[in-house]
Amino acid sequence: MVRLQELPLLAGEELQAYRLVNSKFPPIALFDDVADAADFEVLYQLQEMTNPRLQNEIGRLELIPREQIPFGIPGCSYATAPFTHVNPDGSRFSDGAFGVLYLADRMDTAIAEVRHHQQLYWSHVPALNYERFVFRGLTCSFTDAGMRDASVLSLADPVHDPDDYSHARQLGSAARRAACPGLRYNSVRSPGNLCWALLTPRPVTSIIQAAHYEMIWSGRIVSVNRIATTGG
Repeated sequence: MVRLQELPLLAGEELQAYRLVNSKFPPIALFDDVADAADFEVLYQLQEMTNPRLQNEIGRLELIPREQIPFGIPGCSYATAPFTHVNPDGSRFSDGAFGVLYLADRMDTAIAEVRHHQQLYWSHVPALNYERFVFRGLTCSFTDAGMRDASVLSLADPVHDPDDYSHARQLGSAARRAACPGLRYNSVRSPGNLCWALLTPRPVTSIIQAAHYEMIWSGRIVSVNRIATTGG
């Protein structure tokens, strides 16, 4: 089992990466409407009294310290949502106790990663003959300063196991305990490409919508199509 400290530190390069999110989850306006934590607290308390859906929209705020939220950046809600709406089943680098912002080096890489997980999920839904799933494609700018480079590990390493996440989750938990902002690793679903697992949204400087994509299900995902370039 590789130890976190054995992985090289990344130098702090300004990067652009990509992500897909299901279009049924809209941006959370409250994060995007304020410039700092103080403004957020005031607006949150006001809306909490009048908006009964606010808790569902915002998610579990106790899972992320206010100082970790990058208020004032374009797309703050997209950067923060994975940390307040945590998948209880977990992901590659989390057992479900905390959120992770996953990014890919190319939109094609992001599509390959999401396609795999959508295929796996919907294959367990009986009698699903045809469906269309729509996703927002996001472009994210961030810095990798202080992150550890797990991409030095080969795809044969247990951290990159395609199905067993136990080693990757140990590494992710160790990184979070050490306040490491994230990990770079090899894309398992698009070999030869890279992904990042951000353990905090603080490194993000911008995350904006670039396009819409659809995945067509007919017994399996039979196609992925770009369907828009701009819009909400």
